[in-house]
Amino acid sequence: MSRRSLEVASFPLLFLVSVAAWAAWLGWDQHRDVQPDGSETGPYGAWQVIGLVLTLSVPLYWAASRRHGAAAVLATSAGLAASAWYDWSDDSSGLYVIGVGMVLAGSLVATTVFCALIASATGRGHRGRPAQRGRA
Repeated sequence: MSRRSLEVASFPLLFLVSVAAWAAWLGWDQHRDVQPDGSETGPYGAWQVIGLVLTLSVPLYWAASRRHGAAAVLATSAGLAASAWYDWSDDSSGLYVIGVGMVLAGSLVATTVFCALIASATGRGHRGRPAQRGRA
C-alpha cells in the first residue's frame, strides 16, 4: 500500500480508537459529585481525563511517527467531538454544544502540537527524506 492509502486507512481506525477511549475513560461516569459545601463537581475526575490523554498518546505517537499526522489530528479530534456530542446531547439546556466545540478546539490544538513534536523528534516532519544526523 502507498503511504497515502495507509494514511487514509488509518483515519477510521484512529477515529474508532478515540471513541473507544472516551467510552472507557469518560463514558461510564454520568453523575456529578456534591461536595460538603453544596457545590458540584464532575462528572469526570482529573484522573479520568489524564487516562484518556495518556491512552490516546499511544496511537497518536504511532501515526505521527509514520507521517500520518493529519489523519491523527483530524480523526482523534472528530472521534472525541462525536463522543462528547453523543454523551452530552441529553442536556436540556443546550449548552452541550459549547462543550463539544471546546472539546473539538482543544483536541485539535493539543493533537496538532503533539503530532508536530513527535514528527520533529522522529525526524519525519518533512515530506522529503528523513533528517540527516551527524553530517557536517
